[in-house]
Amino acid sequence: MSKGAFPNHRVVSPAKLNLMLHITGRRPDGYHELQTLFQLLAYGDEMDFQLTAQPQIDLHSQINIPVQDNLIWRAAQMLLPRRKNTHGVRITLHKHLPLGGGVGGGSSNAATTLLMLNTLWACELSTDQLAELGQALGADVPVFVRGHSAWAEGIGEALTPVTLPEQWFLVACPSVSVSTAAIFQHPGLTRNSQITTIRTALAGGGRNDCETTVRALYPEIQRMLDRLAAWGTARLTGTGGCGFVSFADQDAATEAAADMASEYRVFVAQGVNRSPVLTYLETLP
Repeated sequence: MSKGAFPNHRVVSPAKLNLMLHITGRRPDGYHELQTLFQLLAYGDEMDFQLTAQPQIDLHSQINIPVQDNLIWRAAQMLLPRRKNTHGVRITLHKHLPLGGGVGGGSSNAATTLLMLNTLWACELSTDQLAELGQALGADVPVFVRGHSAWAEGIGEALTPVTLPEQWFLVACPSVSVSTAAIFQHPGLTRNSQITTIRTALAGGGRNDCETTVRALYPEIQRMLDRLAAWGTARLTGTGGCGFVSFADQDAATEAAADMASEYRVFVAQGVNRSPVLTYLETLP
């Protein structure tokens, strides 16, 4: 069978922002209890999925890490024994999101792989089953599997879908990658925030408990957030290092992006409540 015998499926693997992030405790296993508000974006990496006659997984990625450590590869391996057909797959990642930026690139790629291959390989796993598999790959994977902006508690796996205003965001990315593990292990990290409610968070209440630590450890990120603050309330997403400001319309966000672009890598994206991956899957037989 020729290389082009199967159609290629290109999907956007969406980014996310943490509109707020409170750390409310630390568990005996080292994981942190948190409360966060996940906003999905209509922007992200692009991923190509094409079935192949040969039964193996063929991954093409710009990320220079051993293939066995790549979350896309690991997600595909999870579904390989569950497939109902004999096809392999060729996966190509077109990377747009920064590594270590706190915008969920790797987690989103893993979730997109689970969702796409569950359909292309006819695995017939439920969303709950896919989310459970995804949690083993990372705490942020389940929100991308479920594909909806959400309020999250626990270690990020206890999700409640929410509907957020589909406002526009300017996201700025410094030329530094933040180690999530280093931030969560830092002795100065706030770990005792008072538990809040979804209603309070949706009303704009909350902060990012990681921001003070990240600012102290990464002067480049502190400068970036201070620069963003000229355009509104600047916030860190996740453990960083990307920061963001929200806007009511695209033109205002684009104007701010033009001002920031000479100093930082930036992108403008609209917040969405539903993942573009789910929308694409609805078009498949």
